[in-house]
Amino acid sequence: MQKLTISATILVMAALSPLGHAQGALGIQSCESTPQPAFCSAVRGVRSEGWPAQSRSEVMAQHGMVVTSQPLAAQAGLQILKLGGNAVDAAVATAAMLNVTEPMMVGMGGDIFAVIYVAKERKIYVLNASGMAPTGASVEHYNKLGYAWNPKNWGPGSGMPTHGILTVTVPGAVWGWQSALQRFGKLTFKEVLEPAARYAQDGFPVSERIAHDWVLPDALPLEACCTSLDPDSVKTWYINGVAPRAGQIFRNTELARAFRTLQAKGSDAFYKGEIAQAIVAKSQALGGTMTLDDLANYKGEWVEPAHTQYHGYDILELPPPAQAWAANEILNILQACVPQWVPGQTLASLGPSNAEYWHLFIEAKKLAYADLYQYNADPNFVAVPLAKLLSDAHAASLCKKVDPQRASTPGPEGNFPMPGDTIVLSTADSEGNMVSWVNSNFNAFGSGITVPKYGFILHNRGALFTLNPRSPNIIKAHKRPFNTLSAGFVMHDGQPLMTVTLMGGDMQAQGHAQTLVDILDLGANLQASADMARFRHSQVSNTLSLETPLYDVVGAKLTAMGHSVRAASGEEMGGVQVLMYVHDADAAHADTSSSSKQVAGYYRSGSDFRKDGEAVGW
Repeated sequence: MQKLTISATILVMAALSPLGHAQGALGIQSCESTPQPAFCSAVRGVRSEGWPAQSRSEVMAQHGMVVTSQPLAAQAGLQILKLGGNAVDAAVATAAMLNVTEPMMVGMGGDIFAVIYVAKERKIYVLNASGMAPTGASVEHYNKLGYAWNPKNWGPGSGMPTHGILTVTVPGAVWGWQSALQRFGKLTFKEVLEPAARYAQDGFPVSERIAHDWVLPDALPLEACCTSLDPDSVKTWYINGVAPRAGQIFRNTELARAFRTLQAKGSDAFYKGEIAQAIVAKSQALGGTMTLDDLANYKGEWVEPAHTQYHGYDILELPPPAQAWAANEILNILQACVPQWVPGQTLASLGPSNAEYWHLFIEAKKLAYADLYQYNADPNFVAVPLAKLLSDAHAASLCKKVDPQRASTPGPEGNFPMPGDTIVLSTADSEGNMVSWVNSNFNAFGSGITVPKYGFILHNRGALFTLNPRSPNIIKAHKRPFNTLSAGFVMHDGQPLMTVTLMGGDMQAQGHAQTLVDILDLGANLQASADMARFRHSQVSNTLSLETPLYDVVGAKLTAMGHSVRAASGEEMGGVQVLMYVHDADAAHADTSSSSKQVAGYYRSGSDFRKDGEAVGW
């Protein structure tokens, strides 16, 4: 009966999907166009309460919540919750829909990590479904093709191509979706993939920010010389050879076929069946080394989180090879060192309009990322001393490396920016289950290579290996690369508190730390934290980017302290999609006949205005 209800509801959703001309009568007016529409000179209004700069109020609901970077995807997850699915079912449905509506950021040819709180067990589970290098991946092979270690990039990716078949590792996303569903979900692939399959077939109108990001990378040929677009990618992702504009209807019927195949046959179709054959055929046609055995033998892992305590809160982040554990170390350093750096002060007393606040935060980030770049690698190949790196003693030992009045240089002069785009989402349900989820192609449109007949991009996560023979992150067959993906969770007094997600390359761990300080130190609500100005520091180039309003306040002072500062747009600062569980102190008086199984509290959530998403609940 439940399956029939889900199918019927999805048919109604499809019938209500926008149809007709992409632009409509007025069209979508962009302030990036020439000439600018008159409204672009308008002055922003003022909120009637709260922080005046906050974009909107938090969303609050008792029964369940979905928050992510695209509204149709959030609504797909919410529908799954309303129709009897749990938070894990909703996460998979939301992620799958984002394959359709934000395809440059995420796809079934990519990676996934997740932190899942299972209420009935009162336990955290961490999923690592990231990709492994294919057979034939070696330093020697890349050297022969013209790629070599670049000493000016002493971080991840040194010497590696950024796009193309050589950056493709075995995708883990489909394994992760099915593994999470089978272990903790209530529904099946057939049910949770239906919204995505339907929208891929029927199409959706592209929104402003997503249209802005819709740019294919050069992906061909194999050697380190001149490059061009993959014809299959142009055919799949462009309309008449041009990227879709805001308001235009985009359809991907081949991706719909891929979803239908997974619905009928499960992950075996991807790793052992017809989709696997299509992946390998495309790879081999371009000179790649992936084999059918690489796909058939792929398995993700269930692992333990990286853990630290910050002001009495348990901060749980992804362990290696993900970078997320650097957020733990940043917080450890701040906790141990701020009392030494500025005696009698705290981050809260300094405040986020004070250049000294940002200087200390940035210096803590540099210290943590120095450890990240030195040690982070696949722990199945290299021993990563995580317990030592996240110890209180290690944090305390680093305090004297910071001059409270002068910027440091984290390494030799370099020139490598850390790229990366992805999606993050958070879900929660009426039983108290909560999911912090990150799913990615790495760069926008990943490798730039599309699998024909199935309409999805192969990710380029292998670009984060290095060809430096002294690095623990050196490329090797069946090894996982350094991974920028980050998902976190906060517990307090043994109870679940909140998810932590923020997308965007090396911004993720430093962004997690900023978000947590905003909430735990400064007292911001979730939406305010998402809206607050952020910094992004590049470890290799030692460039500090501040969102323009923040630059205007503290940029000159930080420059005087020795930082190499530039003003930046919000496009570089990632996107926060978080939710929090709040215990209801009056729960003892609640009506236990309520249809909700969770009568002891409610959820709050915030969605970053820098993206096109929303938080929805019921």
